[in-house]
Amino acid sequence: MHNSKSALVIVDVQYDFLPGGALAVSDGDQIVPIINSIQEKFELIIATQDWHPVDHQSFAANHEGKNPGELIDLHGLTQVLWPVHCVQFTKGAQFSSDLNQSQWEDIFQKGTNPEVDSYSGFFDNARRGDTGLGKFLEDIGVEKVYVCGLAQDYCVKFTSMDSKSLGFETYLITDATKPVNLKAEDGDVALKEMQDAGIHLITSKDL
Repeated sequence: MHNSKSALVIVDVQYDFLPGGALAVSDGDQIVPIINSIQEKFELIIATQDWHPVDHQSFAANHEGKNPGELIDLHGLTQVLWPVHCVQFTKGAQFSSDLNQSQWEDIFQKGTNPEVDSYSGFFDNARRGDTGLGKFLEDIGVEKVYVCGLAQDYCVKFTSMDSKSLGFETYLITDATKPVNLKAEDGDVALKEMQDAGIHLITSKDL
């Protein structure tokens, strides 16, 4: 059992990111049993939840003539346009019912500001908005953060990077995450970026 100085952060295991969802991650459902099994090893478990208003500016549908996958400039940041996903209070924004939520300490919602996207569970992409997750972990003395969930090359990567930048010793559980792979190599590139940043890549068997 990992002690209270460790936290497991489960990123965005929501219906819209699972097979059949609006922004489905291929085989995303296969990580759910792994995440359930590793939860038993942690005293402190946190989840993040993509929670977008319907007018979110990252949605291609909110830009006339634009399609998902195109890039735009959104208030000075390069923005990938996405299909409408994880809209507040919709089924797609709900956590998978196969995911054990019984031990969760708290849920931190992100992507609530329509003017800026938010991949990380800590900050929005402009680092102007803060979910409060960093302070929460700091206040209770967490030193090590273990990250899993969806998707490896976006929200999981950015959550891991921000965790590391805030001074937490950060671990990515590689078999408990899957990439979107807009480009085939995106997942592998993300793993290398995280490793280069000093994030430890481990598997669930290492816990």
